Amino acid sequence: MEKRVTGIGGIFIKSSDPEGLKNWYRRHLGIPTDQYGWNFVWKDDRSGGGSTQWGVFDASSTYFAPSQQYFMMNFRVEDLEKLLSVLKEEGVEVVGEMETFSYGKFGWVMDPDGNKIELWEPIDEALQ
Repeated sequence: MEKRVTGIGGIFIKSSDPEGLKNWYRRHLGIPTDQYGWNFVWKDDRSGGGSTQWGVFDASSTYFAPSQQYFMMNFRVEDLEKLLSVLKEEGVEVVGEMETFSYGKFGWVMDPDGNKIELWEPIDEALQ
């Protein structure tokens, strides 16, 4: 397998006051948040560019389950189906079923410390 992770797709955190936290980041750090957080677009010479999402979930969200952590990372990957198969063969815990949307495919794994990691094979053109 050649490439696995190609970049950071997103960083997600939980908060007991998601709107208040997004407002704090907007006011003090100048992050132009919306209902999902902040999706920022970047460019590079190798791939042409893409986007990374910063988002805040309600503390009661089960989206990070089975992890009990208050954050989740999303990594951009190539060929998600193949990668999930290889990871499973390597003994990595794959969580749930892969999901496909107009902007890409998603899959999830758990790291040894109980952090849920989201893997995303993006369709960047759908996000621009």
